[in-house]
Amino acid sequence: MENDKTIEVLNTLITINNDRIEGYETAAKETEEHDLKTFFSDLKQTSVNCNEELSREVTRLGGTATDGTKATGKFFRVWMDVKAALTGNDRKAILNSCEYGEDVAKDTYKDALENDLENLNAEQQSMIKEQHALLVADHDKVTMMRDLEMDK
Repeated sequence: MENDKTIEVLNTLITINNDRIEGYETAAKETEEHDLKTFFSDLKQTSVNCNEELSREVTRLGGTATDGTKATGKFFRVWMDVKAALTGNDRKAILNSCEYGEDVAKDTYKDALENDLENLNAEQQSMIKEQHALLVADHDKVTMMRDLEMDK
C-alpha cells in the first residue's frame, strides 16, 4: 500500500464532501423555509464531520487535505438545479435535486470501498464504511422528505 494512493482516495472523499458542504450552504441560503434551512444545515454537518476525520488521516499520512470542490461535472450541475428549484420555491424539485446529489456522494464512497481497498488499511476502511453509512442515512432522509412532498 502506497501513501500517495491512499491520500488520493481520501482526498477524493474530501472533495465530494466539500461539494456537499457547498451545495447545502447554497441551498440553505436560497430557501426561505425554516424547516429546509435546518434540514440542509444538518446534512452539511455530516460532511463537515466526515471531512475533519478524513483530513486528520491525510495529515497523519504526511499529505495535504484538499480544500477544493468539483466545480465542473455532474455535482456542480446538481447544485445549480437546486438553486433554480429554490428560486421557484418548489420543495419537490429542491428535494429531487438534493437526492441526486446524495446519490453522487453515496456512489463516490461506494466506489472507494469497492475499488480502492488495496490502498486502505483496516482502520481507514472502517472509517469510510462508517461515513458511507452516514451518507446513506442522509440520502434516506432526503428521499423520505421528498416522498412526503409528493404525497401532498
